[in-house]
Amino acid sequence: MPNHLSTFGVIHTAISLVGVAIGFIALFQDGKIAPNTKNGKLYGIFTVLACLTSFLVMKTGHLSSAHNLSFLILILLPIVYYAPSLRIFGSKTDYVQTIGMTATLFFSLVPAVVETLTRLPVEQPLADGPDSPVVKMGLLILLTLFIVIMIYQAIKLKSQRKGFTPAM
Repeated sequence: MPNHLSTFGVIHTAISLVGVAIGFIALFQDGKIAPNTKNGKLYGIFTVLACLTSFLVMKTGHLSSAHNLSFLILILLPIVYYAPSLRIFGSKTDYVQTIGMTATLFFSLVPAVVETLTRLPVEQPLADGPDSPVVKMGLLILLTLFIVIMIYQAIKLKSQRKGFTPAM
């Protein structure tokens, strides 16, 4: 079984799955991951823990592009959570928070797609590496899905500002 997970890998994966699940629950319930809600706070905690534990998991023995996404998430989350108190965003704070939180979920799913496709099924994974066509297609589908979600969120926010909420 060449694709087995280390102990840290199992812990990291479990934490990550909980965070991603909470993120999707928030998206489906509220149309966004709102930082000031219970789901938003839990999502933030589990996402930070997932990012930090990712640094203990190095399949190649050194930092990878997945770790770079962890750094990006760790930089983006505080900006998103504290956006209301940062004057630079002005009246666009709700856009920064909504799109920023969705972006962190997207960034979390990029390595998840790659790892899943290169590890499962265990006997014969669907992809032989991150450059495999099936991985590239999976990432393209993920990107397309998240662009659609972010456009929907931006339209919904704009209509809410005008006093009209589109039907879901």
